[in-house]
Amino acid sequence: MHPLNLTQAQAGKEYVISAVHTGDAELDSFLFSLGCYSGATITVVTHRQGGCVVAIRDGRYNLDKQLAAAIEL
Repeated sequence: MHPLNLTQAQAGKEYVISAVHTGDAELDSFLFSLGCYSGATITVVTHRQGGCVVAIRDGRYNLDKQLAAAIEL
């Protein structure tokens, strides 16, 4: 089974992040500060044409498709 990423995740379902592959240390650090790291839970609130809205901890964030694809579940 191939790992899912956020672009393929079902809206409204909670997932555990298995890996984050952005290839950019600064972006990885920023995502970590939001609570987006391996082992953390994340929920796709809704999918949008340009990406998706996710809930991490107590916040909601809009991620573009490229960033959403870099987050494996």
